[in-house]
Amino acid sequence: MKDDALKMINASIRAVDPYAAIKRKMVMCKEGDTLETLVVEVDDDDDGAEQIKYNMSKYDRIRVLSVGKASAAMALAAGEIISSCGKQIDGVAIIKDDHATTEEIELLKEKYNIVVRPAAHPVPDARSVAGSNEILQLAKTSDSRTLVVACISGGGSALFCSPREPLTLDDLMQTNSALLASGMPIEKMNVIRKRLENGKGGKLAAAAFPATVLTLVLSDIIGDPIDLIASGPTVPDDGSGWDDACRLVQEYGLEADGEYALPDTVLNLLRLGKEGQLEDTPKSSHPAFCDSPPLCQTVLVGNNRAAVMAAANQADQLGYNPVVLGTRIDGEASVVAGTYVAMAEMLSQQREHHGVGSYQIAELPAALIAGGETVVTIPAECNGKGGRNQELALSAAIKLKEIGLRNVVIASCGTDGTDGPTDAAGAIVDGASVDRIEQTNTGRCAHDAMKNHDAYHFFHDDNADYRSHHLIQTGPTGTNVADVMITLIK
Repeated sequence: MKDDALKMINASIRAVDPYAAIKRKMVMCKEGDTLETLVVEVDDDDDGAEQIKYNMSKYDRIRVLSVGKASAAMALAAGEIISSCGKQIDGVAIIKDDHATTEEIELLKEKYNIVVRPAAHPVPDARSVAGSNEILQLAKTSDSRTLVVACISGGGSALFCSPREPLTLDDLMQTNSALLASGMPIEKMNVIRKRLENGKGGKLAAAAFPATVLTLVLSDIIGDPIDLIASGPTVPDDGSGWDDACRLVQEYGLEADGEYALPDTVLNLLRLGKEGQLEDTPKSSHPAFCDSPPLCQTVLVGNNRAAVMAAANQADQLGYNPVVLGTRIDGEASVVAGTYVAMAEMLSQQREHHGVGSYQIAELPAALIAGGETVVTIPAECNGKGGRNQELALSAAIKLKEIGLRNVVIASCGTDGTDGPTDAAGAIVDGASVDRIEQTNTGRCAHDAMKNHDAYHFFHDDNADYRSHHLIQTGPTGTNVADVMITLIK
């Protein structure tokens, strides 16, 4: 069953490969003898895809500005497609460390004049600022005969980081650490981040005005809110303001005397904004967004739903009865784990009753598949190591043991290949996992690991064969569409 779950996870990751996703959405067509047109599919429903067309004769230069964990692959696909029109190309791609191969980096630079700038994630560093300022400078030097292709993917909020005066990088680093520790969902984090930086919340598009901006988005946020993915650098920020940011400060204990206090400089900036002394993010009334036809357009090229449906298809092929629970799963990882175990227990009763039983959502063998992004609220003094997917799996393993549930496997995995500050993407467990680990490793205790948010050290073992049964280690996948969670019951 573990092998089956891993096959489903691999299928979900393949389905949201960013290079392939852009290739499916965008193509350069020749109309007549000379006119080149860039054609982008907006959606692909059953009635046919709506298209956006760009007459390439209107542009002298094309700029590819790419940020996020999938940045290199997205920029490479865009460069390959656009280069066929013969226009001048340049650009910058900010990537998370080790999220591009040497071959990709060299190809982007030598063939498409797109330089790759590695930077830290989830807490930005000086390289993040340098790369972000480079992107903003390219945007500011664009004109009406420039087509900017912005490639945005998960992780972009930390990687695209240019502090707003008088804030410093250290202010933003402390802020990001406090936001992560508070357990705040990513979409709420981005409401605050937009107001602290120079490129977020539509500011990149405003900087590029009067250039034409095409944004290609690989979504990592539940529900695909375009204005929140990577903090929406190229879309108007109509959905939030200074008041919203200040309300979140109070709600999550980020005030000066709170458990996760933000730096005084940040709190002061938010106060000045709320008082109307600072300009807010650009809204739909900004000329970059209100022209007709619009200068700025956004296309979703991949999301969590695509990954979840691919996992469900794989489950069906493997002989399971798949049930998609949804792609908006959120909340504390340990609580979500309890829900999956409860569902598995109910379905398992079919074995005792020798039939479907009453009101079951699927016949055995069943595969419950979900997508989303849970959170882990970490105390300030905690020094454990792990991530939300590993914590979900550990909590599930404890609950499976407590109720004596067998023939159940639960896996939770980040599609980017990274779960917290670890080399694992997530973990996979069954009802015997806790006993197996505790009996094999003297001194390990599942309940202690859960209390200390130390799932990684509980699951980890130097024996690669043993580790492969619990930690899921894909390496950087080059994509990022949140998490996929799988529960198998036989």
